[in-house]
Amino acid sequence: MSKDSYLVGLIGSGIGPSLSPALHEREADRQGLRYLYRIIDIDTLGVPPEAVGDLVRAARDLGFDGLNITHPCKQHVIRHLDALAPQAEALGAVNTVVFEDGHAIGHNTDVTGFAASFARGLPDVPLERVVQLGAGGAGAAVAHATLILGAERVTVVDALPDRAAALADSLNHRFGDGRAVSATPDRLPDLLARVDGLGGLVHATPTGMAAHPGLPLPAELLHPGLWIAEVVYRPLETELLRTARALGCATLDGGGMAVFQAVDAFRLFTGREPDSARMLADFTELTGSGAGAVGAHQ
Repeated sequence: MSKDSYLVGLIGSGIGPSLSPALHEREADRQGLRYLYRIIDIDTLGVPPEAVGDLVRAARDLGFDGLNITHPCKQHVIRHLDALAPQAEALGAVNTVVFEDGHAIGHNTDVTGFAASFARGLPDVPLERVVQLGAGGAGAAVAHATLILGAERVTVVDALPDRAAALADSLNHRFGDGRAVSATPDRLPDLLARVDGLGGLVHATPTGMAAHPGLPLPAELLHPGLWIAEVVYRPLETELLRTARALGCATLDGGGMAVFQAVDAFRLFTGREPDSARMLADFTELTGSGAGAVGAHQ
């Protein structure tokens, strides 16, 4: 039987500025639901990412219907769940937990969120060669999404070589040998030079977030022959996007991914169909970004 009251939350680090509560609660209001979305910030609580299991158990015991999980807990949470949806299992990362009959089920809406945003914002860009910075939880999701979208090859670059190699191996296992390779950051100059006119750069690290400002790579490595896709959305215009736009690169901000993953999470939590167009409009209003700002920029 359909419910009309929901209690959900978000677990992560430095998530005070998150727009997820407003996005979910606004859509719930339009659907006539009582819907409370709580922020559970591990920094405020003074606990490490490894404590996510205790927080998930506490939320279940307190009657939560579900949780969103974000950096840096998307991989730590897995061993504390009762089951994984196929997408989350393939990724090795969870960003949504649904409580069903006392069981915690892990899902991943980052994949579909990024894919929907990319298809909407950069529909015609070349995908022969894609360089991706970051192999963590978000990185696993967007690399899968990029290959689903038709990328011929993704090169995963991470400061932790073993993590990049593990992600590349999992991508090849799912999509076929040679579809992904790993590399260390010192190879970025050569990798990005070779991409010229053939693809772009996907950024999937926390650098650029309000709590982690700055550029994730030297500015001189960017050039107009690249498109740039960002996963960070607070701020909506990161230093990476600002620098890339000044060079004339086609860019995609992180806003669309934030909205579309929220659309999919809302559906998982409630079993109801959200209105993605209304939620995109909510995001634009909440960020003060102006009409049409969520998505691509030339």
